[in-house]
Amino acid sequence: MANEAADLSYCGQEVRRYDNDRFLTCLFAPAERREALFALYAFNVEIAKTREVVSEPMLGQMRLQWWRDAVEAAYEGGAVPVHAVTRPLAEAIQKHGLTRGHVDRLIDARESDLDDEPPASLDCLVNYAEVTSAPLALLALEVLGVRDAAAAEAGRHAAIAYALAGLLRAVPHLARQNRVLLPADRLAAHGVRVRDVIEGKAGDKLRPVVREVAERAREHLAKARAARRAVPRPAVPALLGATLADTTLGVLAREDHEVLAARVQMPHPMRQLKLAWAAMRGRY
Repeated sequence: MANEAADLSYCGQEVRRYDNDRFLTCLFAPAERREALFALYAFNVEIAKTREVVSEPMLGQMRLQWWRDAVEAAYEGGAVPVHAVTRPLAEAIQKHGLTRGHVDRLIDARESDLDDEPPASLDCLVNYAEVTSAPLALLALEVLGVRDAAAAEAGRHAAIAYALAGLLRAVPHLARQNRVLLPADRLAAHGVRVRDVIEGKAGDKLRPVVREVAERAREHLAKARAARRAVPRPAVPALLGATLADTTLGVLAREDHEVLAARVQMPHPMRQLKLAWAAMRGRY
């Protein structure tokens, strides 16, 4: 294991440590495209952690602007700012002709993380899941050389399902940061205060809220899988988040949507095998 870690690039090590699910999906991509995926996902790690590494929103805005400037330099052919991720990202952008609009949208989406208010409704939460995750899936498809409409649509829905499932697992982690990303209107409908979630006092009243979010995730998962026959096989590594979402949602259902359950919080022991089986069959 130590030798494997030493053989990884900086981006690969960062993704393995901070976004292990996506790291595992990269292992099923062609070797010559893997480093570009690592760079893309490492970039996402950097912008996604903005809220956690700044002490006030203005500093978060400055950090995101730094990344906007770095991306602009990469697309304009200028000297990119010095950072362990910027050069590999620039190389991936240039080598694979990555769509700048997708990259820009990922950065812009992280501005909402600087706001303490939970999403107003389930639709708002789904929109958050889409803007923070779907452009990344589309970029991964481009790295894999896939740009057709069916794959893009499947990627969008798979990304939303994966993001929603991940946000449910992250409820206790976010609460420790005084954050709640569950829909405010659904919390209110079930008599749950935001402060209850943050303090871990919501109890069983939180389960129906989690169930509603999980059901919406299942809807997007079904839409992603409905397009499977039209999706080219090279796209599969970018869509394997659907397999992981399915696994998380299955565990949640078996635990009656209790997000604090140990089985929900721990990595699924069979997730590598599930990914391998899906990839081998060209499924997601």
